[in-house]
Amino acid sequence: MSEIRILQTGILDTDAEAVVNAANEGLWAGGGVCGVIFSAAGSRELTTACREIGHCDTGSAVITPGFNLKAKYIVHAVGPVWEGGDHREPQLLYGCYRRSLELARENDIHSICFPLISAGIFGYPADKAWRKALQACNDFMDNNPDCDIEILFAVPEDAKYELGKEILKQI
Repeated sequence: MSEIRILQTGILDTDAEAVVNAANEGLWAGGGVCGVIFSAAGSRELTTACREIGHCDTGSAVITPGFNLKAKYIVHAVGPVWEGGDHREPQLLYGCYRRSLELARENDIHSICFPLISAGIFGYPADKAWRKALQACNDFMDNNPDCDIEILFAVPEDAKYELGKEILKQI
């Protein structure tokens, strides 16, 4: 049975089969979650795999092996930069979660761990980011009742963790 859980931990501290990298369109190593994942996975190998893919549109996702991670896969999801909410940011954020979950289903992945995409350096307000993320995950589970998947969110920051738990209760 599918479920959503929010954990107060780092994204690499779970046993998920796939971790989600908050990526950029060029799929190059960045800061924050992206930098941590590249470093732990093996920057050279992951950079090579990402260069072979070449690009990922905002609102979508691609998948690579996990290389040196505990996770078997890394899903690279490109969320939008917040520009006030009138530049399709909600649709694009929803899309990167939806595509990440589709990739999980297509690759027979039964546990996936997300950061709160776009709510860091991309500036997306945390409450809006949580609502869109949880909506996308709930919609995926509703539309794919035969897909047994554990959807985790790894959020180390106290305020974002508490906010996510509260919004999950409301939904």
